[in-house]
Amino acid sequence: MRPTFKIITPGLFTTVQDLGRYGFQQYGMPVSGAMDTFSHKVANLLVDNPVDFATIECTFNGPEIEILSDTYIAVAGGETSLLINNQEADSYRNHKLHKGDMVKVGNITTGCRVYMAFAGGIDVPVVMNSRSTYTRAKVGGYHGRPLKPGDILSIGPHSKPFRKLQIRKELLPQLTQNQTIRVIGGTEVNSFLFEGVKTILTSSYTITNKSDRMGYRLEGPAISHTEGPDIISSGICNGAIQIPGDGKPIIMLADRQTVGGYTKIANVITADLPLIGQMKPGDTIQFEQIHLEEAHKVLLDQTKTLHAIIK
Repeated sequence: MRPTFKIITPGLFTTVQDLGRYGFQQYGMPVSGAMDTFSHKVANLLVDNPVDFATIECTFNGPEIEILSDTYIAVAGGETSLLINNQEADSYRNHKLHKGDMVKVGNITTGCRVYMAFAGGIDVPVVMNSRSTYTRAKVGGYHGRPLKPGDILSIGPHSKPFRKLQIRKELLPQLTQNQTIRVIGGTEVNSFLFEGVKTILTSSYTITNKSDRMGYRLEGPAISHTEGPDIISSGICNGAIQIPGDGKPIIMLADRQTVGGYTKIANVITADLPLIGQMKPGDTIQFEQIHLEEAHKVLLDQTKTLHAIIK
């Protein structure tokens, strides 16, 4: 019998996520997956999982769960409290658990998402090569929805013996309410006046309440187009920054639609998407343009760091 756990209280918005549903955008299916892929991968590495195994993504606050079978877990991401049997425990290290243990993830005080990994991964059905939840279409995860009280989830097989692992925290990204986010030029950057490009690179933008896993709407100085915002609909990648008719940027994220008809002035580099995934309404962003070659180097360095922080 596979190990299991039960949701007692689910937290505000808690879903099963992996690294996403690739290969199906041509059919209109979004990629989804973890908003902060770095923390998702760290949590998996702490329990000796491959980095693409499914975890629980918690937004703003986390769940309380009852362990129904022996297992071990790790929590990574924003700053939060972790209680095991009402005793404080550390994030960014693994914990061996036994049947009957109670685990509670509290409010997230720095950042806005944490990831709970179980040795063996969350064992929900694979839909289009992924276990990620896409709630708008009720696809994937646990019945295509956020977790609810009473849900019982299974954990996949895991043959590696338990060994204590923790993080070199000095190598973790710094999560703040004011982030400088690096971008490269977008596919329609030539559709903007020079003043429009200058505006987005020299202004501060605030994440609005009209933001979710699909995209973050920003408030700040409007960005001017040359001939208007509309284009023939084209593909949208993670981090694409669209500029609609009001001139206010929208950063497209994990649950983004597959195509869109607004001009894209820039794209957040892959290495900085986890920082975006930890930001929330009221946080502010400044954009910094870098070259594609530098973006590739930053991503390579981040990958090296990911595998150096476990000890």
